[in-house]
Amino acid sequence: MRSQWIPLTLASLVLAGCLSEPKQSTEAVAEPIKVTAADTIYFGGDILTMAGERPEYAQAIATLGEKIIFVGSKEEAMQHKFGKTQLVDLQGKTLLPGFIDPHSHVYGVGLQAMVANVLPSPDGDADSVDQIVQILKAADQDPTQRQFIEKTGWILGFGYDDAQLDRYPTKADLDKVSSEKPVLIIHTSGHLSVANSKALELAGITAESTNPQGGVIRRMEGSQEPNGVLEENAHFAMVFALTKVIDVELQDLMLEAAQKMYAEFGYTTAQEGRATTEGYEAMKRASQQGKLMIDLVAYADMVSSSEFMSSPYHSPTYTNHFRIGGVKLNFDGSPQGKTAWLSQPYFHPPHGQAKTYAGYPTFKDEQAYQYVETAFKNDWQVLTHSNGDAAIEQFIDAVTKANEKLGKKDRRPVLIHGQTIRQDQIDRLAEQGIFPSLFPMHTFYWGDWHTQSVLGLPRANFISPTKAVRDAGLMFTSHHDAPVALPNSLRVLDATVNRTSRTNKVIGPDQRVDAYTALQAMTIWSAYQHFEEDSKGSLEVGKNADLIILDKNPLKVEPATLKDLQVLTTISRGETAFQR
Repeated sequence: MRSQWIPLTLASLVLAGCLSEPKQSTEAVAEPIKVTAADTIYFGGDILTMAGERPEYAQAIATLGEKIIFVGSKEEAMQHKFGKTQLVDLQGKTLLPGFIDPHSHVYGVGLQAMVANVLPSPDGDADSVDQIVQILKAADQDPTQRQFIEKTGWILGFGYDDAQLDRYPTKADLDKVSSEKPVLIIHTSGHLSVANSKALELAGITAESTNPQGGVIRRMEGSQEPNGVLEENAHFAMVFALTKVIDVELQDLMLEAAQKMYAEFGYTTAQEGRATTEGYEAMKRASQQGKLMIDLVAYADMVSSSEFMSSPYHSPTYTNHFRIGGVKLNFDGSPQGKTAWLSQPYFHPPHGQAKTYAGYPTFKDEQAYQYVETAFKNDWQVLTHSNGDAAIEQFIDAVTKANEKLGKKDRRPVLIHGQTIRQDQIDRLAEQGIFPSLFPMHTFYWGDWHTQSVLGLPRANFISPTKAVRDAGLMFTSHHDAPVALPNSLRVLDATVNRTSRTNKVIGPDQRVDAYTALQAMTIWSAYQHFEEDSKGSLEVGKNADLIILDKNPLKVEPATLKDLQVLTTISRGETAFQR
C-alpha cells in the first residue's frame, strides 16, 4: 500500500551532554511527531485515486479544509483523528475525484433550467412539433417559466431536435403559441433556432434581410420570406439580443440552478465555454457574493467579449470559486444541425440544398489565423469549436502558422468537439501541441442520425474517435456540451466506453475505450486541459478536496450499466455541494 503524507512538523534532535562522564557523549532524543487533525476521514469502500496510468486504490483518505492531507492505509489515516474529526464509512460505495467539466456552457444551462424543456426523449417530452407547441402553450403554468416570461416578455424553449421530430418546426408553428409575444425555441445543438413572426419582427428580419457572414436565414419555399429558422450567426444575433432583456435577478437564479445541476451529476468544476459580458458579470457577482459552491472557469467569446480578459479574474487561481481561463472561438456549426463545415458533402443535405452542400465556415482563413495569433500573443488559452474536418483543418493551420511566427510553447490550445477529425489530422495535433476535447456522447443522442442522414457509413463510425486519439499517444477529454444535452456525467462515461445509439447500435466499435481511460478523460486529463493538474483531478496529498461518492465502482460493473450509476454525494473543496 502506497501512503502519502502531508509534510509533518518534526522536532530537531536534542543533544544531551552527560557531565558525570569524563568523555562527552551525545544521545538523540526525538520529540513526538505532530500529526495534523483531519476534518474528515473516508474509508470502507473503493477509493479510486486516478493517480496512475492504471487503477490505484487507497484504504482511506483524510481532508482538512479545502485540501487532501493523507492518502493511504486506514490505520495511518486514523492517526489524523482528533476531537471533531468526522469518520465517513463508505459502506462499500466508491469514492473518486470530482468530475471536471472539459466543455459546456454553465450559463446556458441556467437559461435552460428557467425555460420550457423541448428536448425529446429521454430527457424531455418533445418528440413531435405538436408536442413542442403544447409544451410552450403550457409554459406559464410553471412558476419558474412564468417568472421568465413575465420578466422578459419572451416565451422560450430549449432543446428541440429535428433528428427526433416528425418535421422541422417553423414560424407558423410557433405563431400558434402566441402572435403577441415573441416565441423562440433553441436547437439542442445551440447553433440554430426557430422564431415566431413577432420575434422576427423585433429582430428586424424580413424578406429583404441578407444572410450574415457565417449564418443563414432560412426562407419559405419559392420565396425570400423567412420561415423562422435561423442558423449560426443569424441565430446567435437573435440569442444575444434576447440576453439583453434578462435582468440581474434572473441571471442570478440561472446560475444558482445550473450549479445545482452540475453538482447533482458529480461535477466539482464547471465550464462556461463561451462567456458573454452578461454571463461574466453574473459569474463575477456570484463570486463576490460567495454564491458559488463549485469551481467555475469561463472562456470569453473572443469576437464579442474579449474586453474582460483584462479582469483580475483572468488568473490561474480561483477567487471564491471563479476564474477566467482564456478565450473561445467558433469556426463552424453543428453536424446534427448540418451546419458543420465538412470537406465532403453531407450524406443527405438539408432540404433545399444542393448535393454538393458541405456546410460552411464562420470565418475566412485570414480572420481565423489572426484570431488564433492574437490569442497566442496575449498568452490566452484558446478553445476552438471545430466540428467538421474542414473547420478542424482551418484550426490546425491557424495554430501551425501562429507557432511558426511566435515559437512553440506550452499554450494548450483546445480543439473542441473535433467530431469528424481525420486520421491525418490526429497525427498533426501532437506536433502542434493541440489538446483534443471530444464529444463521444453524440454516439448516443445522434449516432443513428449521423449514420442515416448526416454522414453515412463509414464516416459516422469515426465521429469523436477517442481510441484513435489515444493510440496516437494523446490525452483527451470527453464532454457533454450542456445545454446541448443535460450535464449528465454518467451518460458521458457510458458513451465514451460503449458508443451505443438510441436504438442500441454500436457506432464505431473500434473507437471504444475502457472505463478507466474514460474516467481519466473526466478527471486528471481534464485537469491537465485546464492547466489545473497540480491541484485537481486525482486524490493526492495537497490537491483540492473535490470528491464524489458513487453507488458502485465504474470499473467493476458491466459496461452496459454505466449509465445507471448514481452520484450519491458531491464534495467541492471539502464542502458538500450535493447529497442524494
